[in-house]
Amino acid sequence: MKLHEKSNQNDLQVSFQLKNFIMNNPVMLASGVVGVHPDILPRVAEAGAGAMVTKSISMNPREGYRNPTVVEVESGYVNAIGLSNPGVNAFSKELATLKEKPIPIVVSLFGSTPTEFSDMISRLESSSVDCYELNLSCPHVEKVGLEVGQDPEAVSSIVKIAKKFSSRPVLIKVSSNITDIVEIVSAAKDSGADGVTAINTVRAMVIDIETGRPILSNNVGGLSGPAVKAIAIRCVYEISQKVDIPIIGCGGITHWSDAIEFFLAGASCVQVGSAVAYKGLDVLGEIVDGIKKYMNNHEIKEIGELVGRSHSYQ
Repeated sequence: MKLHEKSNQNDLQVSFQLKNFIMNNPVMLASGVVGVHPDILPRVAEAGAGAMVTKSISMNPREGYRNPTVVEVESGYVNAIGLSNPGVNAFSKELATLKEKPIPIVVSLFGSTPTEFSDMISRLESSSVDCYELNLSCPHVEKVGLEVGQDPEAVSSIVKIAKKFSSRPVLIKVSSNITDIVEIVSAAKDSGADGVTAINTVRAMVIDIETGRPILSNNVGGLSGPAVKAIAIRCVYEISQKVDIPIIGCGGITHWSDAIEFFLAGASCVQVGSAVAYKGLDVLGEIVDGIKKYMNNHEIKEIGELVGRSHSYQ
């Protein structure tokens, strides 16, 4: 399959107003879908993605949870992988082996203290990284993710130190599992965040009715897939309404029409995750092509013409 080229009839290029970060189309591969080895990057590019977000990386190697870690439910998945990864040192060595970079790389990072984030960024600054996404929203791992990301002061401290050590744009990934998502995004923006990804998986659980036991080894996991799309749309809409910051929509995007809905709510770009798990990487190109056709049919020249249009109907 050839790379999906930019159409002459419309402009899918997205910059997010972020320094030195430009995508040829507004569709990213979301974090956690494929492994962390950079060899996957050419395949993701050939499938049609405008950028790739890596699996979340921590300071030290992490094994994650024992099986079962994923269960399929109606309209989605519930997973508790446990953020397994090889650690930042091993990951930076893998990045060094990358021979070509056909699309931008966004590295997802998680930790429990500002120092962990600054140390990881310092070790990655000399590598082929285009942007950092701070995972402040994982719903099923203690002392990181959501436990950090629901505290405005903690979010502010992490963003400030990340910006201090990073020469690349810094995004935060937020959760719907908090009382006031706008408060968290506002704190991140005021501390220098360049953009926000909304949302991460939704805290969820599945029980086997024959044994009476929770199916996941960790009991609680994160729900993803079409079941969370309406929640994600609401979060993007609320953030766009209250905070002037570039938004990447994420959650339940399966078809091109889902991406359009996120643009109308206020997102400038989208990430696709679970759909890749059950449809394969080609779904990325299908979504890009669908966006192009929609724009042509509606005589829309730039994605920006769609972003936040739904707010005019308040």
